[in-house]
This record gives sequence, structure tokens and C-alpha cells, in this order.
Amino acid sequence: MSERVNVKVLLLIGGEAEIVADAPDPDVPARYPATVIAEEVGVPVRELPGMSLSAVVGPDDRLSGWQRR
Repeated sequence: MSERVNVKVLLLIGGEAEIVADAPDPDVPARYPATVIAEEVGVPVRELPGMSLSAVVGPDDRLSGWQRR
């Protein structure tokens, strides 16, 4: 079963979005492709920093299934 968690986009670094999640080690940011997130939530990449989203935690602890909260 997949779990949906709240996430926040901190900033963009090159083509990646730096994300923190309500999950184990919430203070450790992870990076994900910004274009993938932007396409899934329907916004331009430049609007991602500061956005609150939710995502599904996969079996490998990677996030996917980005949605606006």
C-alpha cells in the first residue's frame, strides 16, 4: 500500500526541485526533476519554489504522484 505525504518545494537547483517531506528525516531535502513535478501539478517550473504539494511514497522511499494540496 502506498502512503501519501505532504511535501514542500524549497527551491530549484538547475533542473531539479529540492523537496522536504513529512516523512522520516523531514529535515533532509531530496531532489527530483522539476519538469516532472511541474507537469503533474500543472504549473510552470518557475512557480514551484514555496509550493505545498502531496506525493506518494513508493516502495523505494522515492516520491511520485505529485498533487497540489
